[in-house]
Amino acid sequence: MEASLGEIPFGIDFHPSKELVAVSLITGDLHLYKYNTDDSSLQRCLDLHAHAESCRTVRFINGGQAVATGSKDCSILATDVETGSVIARLENAHENAINSLINLTESTVATGDDEGCIKVWDTRQRSCSGSINAHEDYISDMNFVSDSMKLLTTSGDGTLSVCNLRTYKVQTRSEFSEDELSSVVVMKNGRKVICGSQGGTLLLYSWGFFKDCSDRFVDLSPNSVEAMLKLDEDRLITGSENGLISLVGILPNRIIQPIAEHSEYPVEGLAFSHDRRFLGSISHDQMLKLWDLNEILQGSENAAKGQDASSDSDSDGMDVDDNPSHSKKGLLTRLCALILLCKLDHVTEQYY
Repeated sequence: MEASLGEIPFGIDFHPSKELVAVSLITGDLHLYKYNTDDSSLQRCLDLHAHAESCRTVRFINGGQAVATGSKDCSILATDVETGSVIARLENAHENAINSLINLTESTVATGDDEGCIKVWDTRQRSCSGSINAHEDYISDMNFVSDSMKLLTTSGDGTLSVCNLRTYKVQTRSEFSEDELSSVVVMKNGRKVICGSQGGTLLLYSWGFFKDCSDRFVDLSPNSVEAMLKLDEDRLITGSENGLISLVGILPNRIIQPIAEHSEYPVEGLAFSHDRRFLGSISHDQMLKLWDLNEILQGSENAAKGQDASSDSDSDGMDVDDNPSHSKKGLLTRLCALILLCKLDHVTEQYY
């Protein structure tokens, strides 16, 4: 499924329970689309000029009753999903352009701006609960770890920060990376933090040891990793500046396979539908595309099985015969053939 947006998109998010997907545009507009799984169609059901300047980020909030957007004009807007009417607008919510927005709980969200400031908002009270000066450059991505009340943030300043939302302080910050960090996910049951970078390298950090990365995965370079989604504890999906969407394995680190090609332009954002059946992608080609993950992942699993069956040398352990009885039978057959050949040679010597 795909739809032409008419302008460059910046943000994408799916409704938490309905077949709806929201896209924010460079013009300040907010589009809402209903997708039909039966006839694979996308129908625009809301077109709202939400902000005076570019609408950089979008998230469904309050259980999907509203959709929130953040803008270059420093404002936050909450729009009713059913009616399209404005619920609340916070002018000058930040001193600088808002670049990132995520859900924390059912009634709180976090926003990050172009100068590294993060603010936490109570959506019911429509007020700021606290703020953190976490970075020296724009906030590129955020990931909330609810168990420990930690907010992981990446930035254009090339660092990863761990923010404590109980104290509203930066608990720790990584050393500066050579590249801008663009995205962050938590994997391996909370033991690993993966950061995407402008140079295409994935930086792997061990939880609790954030000063320097423990591993680097360079196979996606030199194409910038613009967006990442955690598929499960061992695999993630990346969107790169060359338009490729790839399935990547973590520890062992490998590109399992490219799963889609959005276009020749950079992938600006990725998101899962509420049932994880569809992967949504947006790009500078001004298109919204929905990919059937069931088909994609089934093809990936089949390819992986075929690869495993054709390559015995990839195993780190000792080569073991999977069918000993068949192996013994083959050995006996070869021995019989060798004995027969010796007898034939003896007969040949007698007649010639």
